[in-house]
Amino acid sequence: MNLVLAKTDTGPAVGNVFVRTHGRLPGAGPVADIRARAFEAYKRAGLPHRRIEEWKYTDLRVLMRDVLPRAPQPDTAALARAKAAVEKAAIEGAAKLVLVDGLFTPNLSDIVQLGQGVDVRTLREVLENPANEGRGDLLLTATTDAVISLNAAMVTDGVVITVTDGTVLSRPIQIVHVATTSSASSFTRSYLRLGKGVQAAVVESFVAAEGARAYQANDAVIVSVGDAANLAHLHVVADEADATNISSVFVALGAKAKLNLFNMICGGAVSRYQGFITLVGEGSALSVNGVNLLKDKQHGDTTLVIDHAVPHCTSRENFRAVVDDRGHSVFQGHIIVRPDAQKTDGRMMTRALLLSDEAEADNKPELEIFADDVTCGHGATTGALDESLLFYLRARGLPEKEAQALLIQAFVGEAIESITNDQLREHVIAAAERWLEARG
Repeated sequence: MNLVLAKTDTGPAVGNVFVRTHGRLPGAGPVADIRARAFEAYKRAGLPHRRIEEWKYTDLRVLMRDVLPRAPQPDTAALARAKAAVEKAAIEGAAKLVLVDGLFTPNLSDIVQLGQGVDVRTLREVLENPANEGRGDLLLTATTDAVISLNAAMVTDGVVITVTDGTVLSRPIQIVHVATTSSASSFTRSYLRLGKGVQAAVVESFVAAEGARAYQANDAVIVSVGDAANLAHLHVVADEADATNISSVFVALGAKAKLNLFNMICGGAVSRYQGFITLVGEGSALSVNGVNLLKDKQHGDTTLVIDHAVPHCTSRENFRAVVDDRGHSVFQGHIIVRPDAQKTDGRMMTRALLLSDEAEADNKPELEIFADDVTCGHGATTGALDESLLFYLRARGLPEKEAQALLIQAFVGEAIESITNDQLREHVIAAAERWLEARG
């Protein structure tokens, strides 16, 4: 199947032609039909822009302008550079699943280390299996927009992880996305299905191999958390400074299940993390924490929609942004409480720390409540570093940048401390420390 990106009447050109896609896009029959419909939906809408409410602070027609050609299949030299990048990004003790330029790379992955109760397949394998009559459904999501439609149309690969009832994973799973090609795009989509009573931790890491510049990544993750399961899901964007990353996550949370979701943006030129989380089982508990660390002209957007569909569920959102130079941080948090979702307890808090006069933070918390017996609230603050605390630290001999770094670490610490796994928390702290060191 050949897909061509064309100009639309709704914005600037996205007119790069995607050639040589025939044979690289897995799936025929119903899969190809769904891809075609998804691409038509994207063509009609074009890239999201500021006149769309959910994208008003992240106008991709200005920030991204166009969709780049697909990255070619990585050659031996690219895989060698990817291996070096994976070694730097790897979490000690984690089982790695590596996607290079949007393609699963078994030679860099650790499937055999996952143990019993865990089944891992590639998305390409599942989409190309004609015996799987529902394979086309893997390209469908309950919520969609232009970038999600584009992902469905162009996705090349990903991983499909199934964890059977009662399994307790002894080590985290780390999905590592590595870009090796400059001025190219990749499209990935992964699935995580946790059975009843499962306990697991999954980390998604986005990094660049040496020499990769100005690339684009469009990723989607669909998660099903079974009853009484417990999942920690981390998403860390440490892309090259001129890269673009659009990531979407869709979660259905079962009865008495727990989900601890964490997102950090500390790299890339333009990044958007959008989460659509539905609490579908009574007694479930959701904790969402995030940190944006932005400098130069970086743009980082975290947009969350939390849907309380049933009674007796709780959700907490805690977001921190540190913005220097001419960076721009965006947080949009939307809590929906359905009519039957009585006894809901949902709260969100976002705080932004601006380190320069030109730094910018937009915070937009929203509550949409259709039930009357609920406890919900939100708050947002924006400010600068406390001058009295800076003076106190500098009076004791600390240089200004070091004093600022200590205060920044304390500011983001509450969100990072939500990560209960010591190993994963240290991984995130190390990423934050690298950002602080690069700031100088």
